[in-house]
Amino acid sequence: MPSRCGLRIHTHLDLFLNSTANFFRSLPDDHPVRIAARTYSLSLSLTLGPAVFSALASSKSLSDGVRALRRALKRELSPSGFAFAMTVAVSGIPALQEILKRANESYQDLNRPDSAHDHRVSGGISNAKSPSVSPLNASQTFLSNAVFSCISLLLLRGRGRNSRKGEFALDLSLILFVRALDSLVQRFLRDRLERGYAQEGSRVSDSSKQRLLALRTNVDALIFWASSARIMWCFFYEPERLPKTYNKWIMTLANIDPRILGALRAIRSGAWTYRGRVSTIPDLVSSLSTDLGYPSAWGDASLIPAYGGSQANGTWKTLGVRGRNGVGGIPCELVHGGIGGSSCAANATLRGSRAFLEALMLYLPVHFLPVILSRPHIFLNPSRLAKLLASVCRSAAFLSTFVSSIWIAVCLTRTLLLARLFPFVSHDFWDGPLGCTFAGSLVCGASIWIEEGRRRGEIALYVLPRAIRACLPEGWLRKRGTGMRLAETLTYVLSLSTLLTMAMHRPDSLRGLSRAALAFVLHGTKAGSSKRKPSEGPPMSGGPQDAPHPDQNAAKID
Repeated sequence: MPSRCGLRIHTHLDLFLNSTANFFRSLPDDHPVRIAARTYSLSLSLTLGPAVFSALASSKSLSDGVRALRRALKRELSPSGFAFAMTVAVSGIPALQEILKRANESYQDLNRPDSAHDHRVSGGISNAKSPSVSPLNASQTFLSNAVFSCISLLLLRGRGRNSRKGEFALDLSLILFVRALDSLVQRFLRDRLERGYAQEGSRVSDSSKQRLLALRTNVDALIFWASSARIMWCFFYEPERLPKTYNKWIMTLANIDPRILGALRAIRSGAWTYRGRVSTIPDLVSSLSTDLGYPSAWGDASLIPAYGGSQANGTWKTLGVRGRNGVGGIPCELVHGGIGGSSCAANATLRGSRAFLEALMLYLPVHFLPVILSRPHIFLNPSRLAKLLASVCRSAAFLSTFVSSIWIAVCLTRTLLLARLFPFVSHDFWDGPLGCTFAGSLVCGASIWIEEGRRRGEIALYVLPRAIRACLPEGWLRKRGTGMRLAETLTYVLSLSTLLTMAMHRPDSLRGLSRAALAFVLHGTKAGSSKRKPSEGPPMSGGPQDAPHPDQNAAKID
């Protein structure tokens, strides 16, 4: 009996799963059920994996790991989780339209005469024009999206203590704000091109396209440069202004000893001074020197020369430091953290090589995810797959150059060039917030030019929210008063509503991951397969099927 019962349960379960799968496959790609399923699965993949990894990595024992894993699963799978909140926001309008469509069909069925007798009895009521469900225009879509965005934000705020006092909602709001603002800028650029296309009759001149392309890539590069400079400066001196996970990732990629960062911050605050030969934490750098196998005196603030010149040479000879004649400050062996020894070139090269390998692991999903979502057939084409891999290597070279350029700038400032040219300037300046770290923060952003043009924009959109957060008043963020919460609410609702409205009416205004992700959740893997005829203009109302797709004669700025 138990075996028959189990077999019966297994059979019923198979029938249920097969019927459910058949029902799901029978639905069109734009059905709200399929939209909700795609949104939930994609959103869950973005948060559940990192949450589980973080929970397990931070656990000291098996029992702690199990409890942390349970908390992470409960948080991410609950109605207040990111996946469910995004599903409500994205599938809200499709679900509402489906409900109205079914209600309209029911109304028509009730008033449809089945016979001449029914027609006579109805007294002509059946001839009355039944209401139709017309597509929402852009304004109606935006307002409807705003309602569902409010609901999703309320769900996210239900995360309670696990939200780390609203940091998650704030960071998400800034990310959405940057993406929404970018969509408005891209729409403006495309409208300019399409107006020129309509006026000239056939195609926009190549010079006009090139000017707008150059403008966009230059603006993207400028945004990245300014954002990365702010982020790196905060990493050195005010890490609390950055999201904890982001700061931890930079720390891992930079591979710098925390004691060197502590010394930099002590120099900025005056707790460490070369000229005064004082350090409030005497063993801060001395312990690092000992751990690296050097004399502790190399990290003693009372012994390290503050200026360059002949006096510094005598001190270095006494301490046994080689290759630092003419300059003062902490020896390079300690700053390098044992990588490359005293050679600044070897240090930068080794760190750049290590960053390149780590960047490969980072950029593989970044490059492949949009392709998997929107153009999976590329994987069947060897030449296009090779081109995609080359693009991954190019992105890895960009990040590698970003890391190594910081170290090159630091060493050129405090050891190889500027400190030698101006030995009378104290290393309280060269190692201070306007010295070597400031130079490194400024030059690293120039590495963005290694990236291809369209990737520069995606990278700029990634770092800009962090830079904006780093510019907000820390006290304002910490208190999270009424003004803060109101600003966060408006930013989240307006930004998410703008993105969803653009995805439904002007998908050509989106780019990068925003376009790929929203096209996937709204239309499935076949999104973007249809093309608009050259004579068609860019409609500003209607459903997703009315969205413009500029053909080869139209100006493409992707």
